[in-house]
Amino acid sequence: MSRAHELLPIPDRSLPEEPMPGLELTDRHHSELEIGERFVPGPAGEPDVRVVVYRPRALEGRLPILLHIHGGAFCIMHPESFAGMEANWALGHGCVVVSVDYRLAPEHPFPAAPDDCYAALQWVGKNADDLGIDLNRLVVTGGSAGGALTAALAMMVRDRGGPKIAYQALLIPVTDDRMETPSMAQAGADTPGFNSVGAVGMWLHYLGEDYDRSSTSPYAAPARAENFEDLPPAFIQTNGLDPLRDEGIEYGLKLLAAGIPVELYNCPGAYHGAPPLDSRTAGLSFQIYNAALGAALNPDEPTSGF
Repeated sequence: MSRAHELLPIPDRSLPEEPMPGLELTDRHHSELEIGERFVPGPAGEPDVRVVVYRPRALEGRLPILLHIHGGAFCIMHPESFAGMEANWALGHGCVVVSVDYRLAPEHPFPAAPDDCYAALQWVGKNADDLGIDLNRLVVTGGSAGGALTAALAMMVRDRGGPKIAYQALLIPVTDDRMETPSMAQAGADTPGFNSVGAVGMWLHYLGEDYDRSSTSPYAAPARAENFEDLPPAFIQTNGLDPLRDEGIEYGLKLLAAGIPVELYNCPGAYHGAPPLDSRTAGLSFQIYNAALGAALNPDEPTSGF
């Protein structure tokens, strides 16, 4: 067994792909949404990329588009893990949601994941008429490892070209493979859920155990970038007890220093991917993230929860 697997075991990939508890699709979702998978052209020489598309049946015309990149330490989970959340976004914000089923590490280490996400975004841009979307309202969002891929995708579009991203929303994002922050040190092995031990395993899975960390690509660890200019406005949410807390905050400060508009919120009392015990704070945390997405997707309309 590799050191990566010892630190962050990967579940049996032969098990059924089930939604996370509370994020299952409902009868309402199936009746009010068109939900389907597509296989879109992948990176040059690589397999097609599977995406899942959600579109409200009752809405006509061009809708805003939300590209969702799921989390899971680059090595677990899939679009189905967050199906109910994605369906709620489509209904609540009146938008098309495209969820990217990127290749997972360690079978497919970096750069497979960001390359797949970039290919999916290129497909979205080339098929705006077929999807019935307004590319002027293109928002990309992701949590945890999906936050890293969201930030990386914004840089790839800036550097390589592609449909302009109007807004990037990063939820408890991974940004830095150096893992030298106070919050990383505070969230040791006794911290519930994802902690600093799992973070080490995550990077070993994603980059490979022989990867040269002296010059990690910013498309892998966005905090490693030297240039943060000309990136989309951002929303960044961190959790107070999360090992990733400080690198998310520091990433927001890097964007601000480069003149990028940033809304930054730290949710106190919450572990990585878990709501805080304080129900008021938990509700506020959701509302802030949801409102940021709504304002970006529908900038001319007032936003509210759903």
